[in-house]
Amino acid sequence: MESTAMDKILNLTMPGHLRYQPRGLQPYFGYDILYVTTCEVEIATLRVLGDIGVIPAEDLKQLTDEVIKKVLKITTTEIDRIEREITKHDIRALVRKIQEIIHYSLARWTHIPLTSYDGLDTGRILQFQRAYSQVLKPSIIQVVEWLSEVIIKFADQIQIGRTHGQHALPITIGFWLATVLSRILYNWEKMDSYASQLVGKISGAVGAHNAQLGLGFENLCGGKSFEERVLEKLGLKPARISTQILPPEYIAYFLYACQMLSASFGQLGRDCRNLMRTEISEIAEAFESGQVGSSTMAHKRNPINFEQLEGMWLKNKNEFGKVQDTLISEHQRDLVGSCVARDFPIILINLQTQLNTLLRKNDSGEPFIKRITVNAGSCWKNFKMSSHLILSEPLYIAMQMAGYSGDAHHFVNHTLVPECQKRECNLIDAFEMMAEEDLELRKTLKRIPKEVIELLHHPEKYTGDAKKKALAMVKIGKKQIKKLAA
Repeated sequence: MESTAMDKILNLTMPGHLRYQPRGLQPYFGYDILYVTTCEVEIATLRVLGDIGVIPAEDLKQLTDEVIKKVLKITTTEIDRIEREITKHDIRALVRKIQEIIHYSLARWTHIPLTSYDGLDTGRILQFQRAYSQVLKPSIIQVVEWLSEVIIKFADQIQIGRTHGQHALPITIGFWLATVLSRILYNWEKMDSYASQLVGKISGAVGAHNAQLGLGFENLCGGKSFEERVLEKLGLKPARISTQILPPEYIAYFLYACQMLSASFGQLGRDCRNLMRTEISEIAEAFESGQVGSSTMAHKRNPINFEQLEGMWLKNKNEFGKVQDTLISEHQRDLVGSCVARDFPIILINLQTQLNTLLRKNDSGEPFIKRITVNAGSCWKNFKMSSHLILSEPLYIAMQMAGYSGDAHHFVNHTLVPECQKRECNLIDAFEMMAEEDLELRKTLKRIPKEVIELLHHPEKYTGDAKKKALAMVKIGKKQIKKLAA
């Protein structure tokens, strides 16, 4: 609950669990201001009716800035009361409230020639567009910038790569984080694109502009349709065609991109919380003064932020099922999906919660994402656990290229690895010792270039282009910020 300049107490609770209510989104999805954008549609419609001469100019003068401010301050709570006590219809309740505020000469024109979802669907689009451009986008940009700094810092830090939970080949911390950044950038670009494609509708009760055409409004619009003129005042374009409701694909694809971006942060959370396991200990969350890790085990430092990153993705995955449930309706519209669609903002709320988790600053003003600790000692220790075995890939390929007549992969897998484990040495050392007693192996060894032999003795150098790709992804991120922030 918050107080406004008019000393009204507003209920700014948003859809979803009360624990997750990012304040930045309250001006768009807070309960008592849900009809603000619908009121904007009603006001834009009155203005166009005046522009084309349907409403006399003298009457339109009554639509003053002060009147508009009062209309835009109509609360959902007020509409609920009128709906409950009188109209049993939310938009007719809104119309009634607007008519109480504006001059009687304008009151009779309120909501003409609209249907409920001209205002509701178009208003909802304005909410999502503004929430994205004003809150989510700046947060995404900041995360990309600060994650990029972390990638640069650890572009060279050795880390054992893992596939199927097993040690694979060496990479770097920067490379791992760059793979996550790449996904963030891809999904953000899609999200931005679909946000720019969101459209509105002023198409009437079945979508065929019946009243606008039948009552001659179109003839007064001077080349543009009445729908185009109203939406132009709102900064929107019309859908190519609509029924009483907007085609669901526009908002569905935008929300799909939102939950895909949420999955990118979920991936970061999954990786980090696994790397924070006691026996791995390569990554750690910052632990603040006074923070408690467990209600009973005082020694613990739980990965609560990393777990929340992944948990919010799980919430969004299931919330998107509601979006899919609204992809069909009966004929030109039914009310089945109406209550379901009221939950759509939860996807943005959960996504913003993930962003806030990464951006949350400590008392010193440093964001969480930059306070994630990388334990270089643990990275090296874990790498060394398998460093004597992990170069099986370049060794078997080098053998095959050097003319080994058998199946080099089979030899390394079934003969050399057991020998290496038996002798407690590196693969190349075991290979060189075996070559002393095997003519074919000795010939193969002589044909392998010296620089490859040298590499096989230094597995920490077998990181491919991990650093190069990490830094390249940072550059891509900078270009994308410049492009999408414009």
